[in-house]
Amino acid sequence: MGLLSRDEAVRYWDNRHRAQDDLRSGGDIGLGDAANEIFYLTRLGKLLEIIGDRNSVREPQFVLDAGCGKGYFARALVRCGFRVEGIDTSPAAIEFCQSHGPGRYEVASLADWRSPWLYDVVYSVDVLFHVLDDADWAASVENLASLVRLGGKLVITDQRNERRRQLGNYIVHRAEMEYTELLARCGFTLDEFRPYDFQDNEIGFLVFVRDH
Repeated sequence: MGLLSRDEAVRYWDNRHRAQDDLRSGGDIGLGDAANEIFYLTRLGKLLEIIGDRNSVREPQFVLDAGCGKGYFARALVRCGFRVEGIDTSPAAIEFCQSHGPGRYEVASLADWRSPWLYDVVYSVDVLFHVLDDADWAASVENLASLVRLGGKLVITDQRNERRRQLGNYIVHRAEMEYTELLARCGFTLDEFRPYDFQDNEIGFLVFVRDH
């Protein structure tokens, strides 16, 4: 099966965000509301464990939600005291975010977003394996890496595979080595892999730390 083109993928996700509620639009479309709620809460708990609680009123951690969808994780982190910005290619998703809570949200791709400030944490949950073109994927990873301060974290999600896997026409799970080799050139070391441990889902958090 052939993969969606870049434009087809952007349209697919914008249409999905318009048609589905805030759980199913960015969650597992094959699950019901209750299961998706548990799925989101499971991932949120692990994300908070990875990021850590180092916030203060004067100096909250500054984070970027790259591919924020309708903003479930971003809004939760704002409630936990983080300063959050979110980006997504879907105008429908960003419009929803802007009307449902605090935070700065902009329509932008992962490869194109620019910020005058570096982030303490950049995270991208269940997004990069939907970036289908290899050049777009590499540009996205490199750009996100460039936005992380020294000592900060880049948190991305994918399966931990020795080789890439294509599922259908809009998922490409890349090999772990593809991430580690690219990010090593950007000054990052893989700190840990933390699986979702949700049903039979094989995806988890790849946590990279910028050490130089």
